[in-house]
Amino acid sequence: MMFKNVFFSLLVVAITSFGFAQDKDIVEISASSEDHTTLVAAVKAGDLVETLQSDGPFTVFAPVNRAFEALPDGTVDYLLKPDNKEKLQMVLTYHVVPGNLNTKAVVGAIKDGGGKAQVETAQGGMLTLSLDGDSVKITDSKGNVATVVAADLDATNGVIHVIDMVLLP
Repeated sequence: MMFKNVFFSLLVVAITSFGFAQDKDIVEISASSEDHTTLVAAVKAGDLVETLQSDGPFTVFAPVNRAFEALPDGTVDYLLKPDNKEKLQMVLTYHVVPGNLNTKAVVGAIKDGGGKAQVETAQGGMLTLSLDGDSVKITDSKGNVATVVAADLDATNGVIHVIDMVLLP
């Protein structure tokens, strides 16, 4: 029962942080969230603001600040250095899937795939989507598994799904 309460709290925080404004693009919605300051800083450092404000559509799996904090010490600082912009862009674009994959499309693809669906990221890598009860899980190329904690945050140029882990190509 405690897990459900924690999940519900995260969901409420994510929804209230993002708001329901559908007249904003992916970057504007992310920038309005206190839980995504690290992600926004990374998008700026990676010179991806303009890209993520373009027409899209994009599906963004947006890690919360705690997900970045869980990376090994020094990882975020390393990636944010100007000399490492290419590596940062690889990590960030691994969280972006071309197209508008709302929950209905994701769950449908998982069911059609017999319990799993693979999607190609803007970075060129693959993510594996699956269900664990009612939760959508995302497995990266390293075998790390993120959980979608808030879904279907609609933007003018796509959709955002908030996740609890940084995905790694």
